[in-house]
Amino acid sequence: MSVRYGVVGCGAIAQRRHIPECVHNPNSTLVALCDPNAQRIDEISKAYGGVAKCYTDYAEMLKDPTVDAVVVSGPNSMHASQSIQALEAGKHVLCEKPMATTREDAKAMMAAAKKSGNYLMIALNQRLIPAHKRAKEIIDSGRLGKVLSFRTAFQHPGPESWSVDGGKSWFFQKGSAFMGVTGDLGVHKADLLRWLLGQEFVEVGGFISTLDKRDAAGKLIELDDNAFLKLKTDKGVLGSMILSWTNYGPEENYTIVFCEKGVLSIGTDPTYGVIVDYRNGEKELHKVGEIATNTRQVPSGVIDSFTECIRTSTPPSIDGREGYCSLDVILTAMDAGKEGRVMKILGC
Repeated sequence: MSVRYGVVGCGAIAQRRHIPECVHNPNSTLVALCDPNAQRIDEISKAYGGVAKCYTDYAEMLKDPTVDAVVVSGPNSMHASQSIQALEAGKHVLCEKPMATTREDAKAMMAAAKKSGNYLMIALNQRLIPAHKRAKEIIDSGRLGKVLSFRTAFQHPGPESWSVDGGKSWFFQKGSAFMGVTGDLGVHKADLLRWLLGQEFVEVGGFISTLDKRDAAGKLIELDDNAFLKLKTDKGVLGSMILSWTNYGPEENYTIVFCEKGVLSIGTDPTYGVIVDYRNGEKELHKVGEIATNTRQVPSGVIDSFTECIRTSTPPSIDGREGYCSLDVILTAMDAGKEGRVMKILGC
């Protein structure tokens, strides 16, 4: 059985990840594209042999009986409504992160998935990166002992270098994006650390600000472009998270976990994705593949994972609840930054 996909929101993430990964998976087929920009989807369809039907009306695409699953990859503000519509239309849904812009909308998405009986997966791809999977295996093995603290960062020059619309991108429009670097990069890190440590965050605080990022007209954006967060888990692990859209040098995506018996470093070396420095002086070097960046694309594994879930009738592990828990961390961090204090995370 081939899973037949329709993609709504055919910007950068769809063009560079979801569409090619769908086409290259032998068990999935691209059958429909939807975007308000008719020329854009016509060009994409032609680039892949013209096999995908083109829609500018999302409701019409959802009526298409050949579509089994929908990839929701447009502006953040549309994730919830489009996902719910697709689920109610009997489609499985792979939704980009952040899954929604409010807790209420995220809960509505989960309720729609439960009612429909179809799958909802959130594209939190950091869990699927080989280096991160190897790191989790090492932590779960117990050979590093108890996790004590962590330091993580995700920093690049900004979405205008990635978006097909450059500085005019919806990423810089508050009504469409709702959140800036915290929603773009922070939710990835919140999800990664929750999964990597097997713990939930219970407190968060820090600084969230707009320092330098400007739109195509040269106006300072109304969304955050930098964040420095401090976090605490339910088991007392302390950590820091650095997020930036103004790192005008090489992109950084690393995590360092400090444990009783040594230090685990992920993404700090160009050759060895995972390095373990034991307290007794021993060292492990793990060559486990590249970590994707905006300038260096490697397969994300998201379409492959979701396709396998549908084909084998196996609920996705990165489901609506996981997406909600990670979103909750970031929404609380945004509130904490505004109020200038540490806040409790209500939890999921």
